Amino acid sequence: MATLVRHRWMTVAGVETFYREAGRKDAPVLLLPHGYPCSSYEFRNLMPRLADRWRLIAPDFPGAGYSGTPDDFDYSFDGYAAWLEAFIGAMKVDRFVLYLHDFGSPIGARLAIRIPQRIVALIIQNGDIPYEDALGPKYADIEATWTLPRSEMRKVLAEAVSEAAFRHEFLNDLHLADTIPPDLWKLHWSLITPRRKEIAIDLIAGLEENRAWFPEHRKYLSEYRPPTLIVWGPNDHYMPEKSARAYLRDLPDAELHILAGGHWLLETHLDDVVALMREFLGRVHA
Repeated sequence: MATLVRHRWMTVAGVETFYREAGRKDAPVLLLPHGYPCSSYEFRNLMPRLADRWRLIAPDFPGAGYSGTPDDFDYSFDGYAAWLEAFIGAMKVDRFVLYLHDFGSPIGARLAIRIPQRIVALIIQNGDIPYEDALGPKYADIEATWTLPRSEMRKVLAEAVSEAAFRHEFLNDLHLADTIPPDLWKLHWSLITPRRKEIAIDLIAGLEENRAWFPEHRKYLSEYRPPTLIVWGPNDHYMPEKSARAYLRDLPDAELHILAGGHWLLETHLDDVVALMREFLGRVHA
């Protein structure tokens, strides 16, 4: 029964919060913050595969998935990190391994900086990286909007928040595209409301401000050197192979594995990722 994924709601910092949980309450914890344009749904297949030995917890961020979308929430990377800290407090989680993927990476890294002593290890899978010179070509499209007047920038970014754009984000011109279920973009687009679209625009626009935060992220990595597993799909226009290797500048002892996939490895290479995670977690989070 411990391997079953349970689906629950609770209120965290005033936000109605949906989360998925699997594993025994007393097992070592793996925290799974999701990316964009996704939700905890991205971990649905991973969680039962590791729940025999670990407790896996995957919340939907405010304004995403099945969680609430309050008007007074701070929908920024800093706001999400503060909320994530409140979430683990509500879950009575002390120390944990942190999974960093996509936008969950700058959010999770901020959490790690806030409470470094509670981070057992990192698992980084195509996370948004803190290395300007190792970003993929798709970031150039976002950077080009930074020179525009604010209203025009938001108009351009709004065009990227559409069902067609979601589909492209999940498929990413991947040669394994037929293994990516359309549920990913169909489900997540169906959950977009006008308010959530504005939130997405704000978050993408916030990448410019986030760039100034990169040194803090690198400082955390180099100072604390948490045990780290890097699992990467190089067929990623935002985060190609050079993005994964850039982490070795500050984490020279990290374990790096390049798989023949793209941004959403849990859809295309689940068996490989599970095997690598199981071996790594068995060493650092027994």
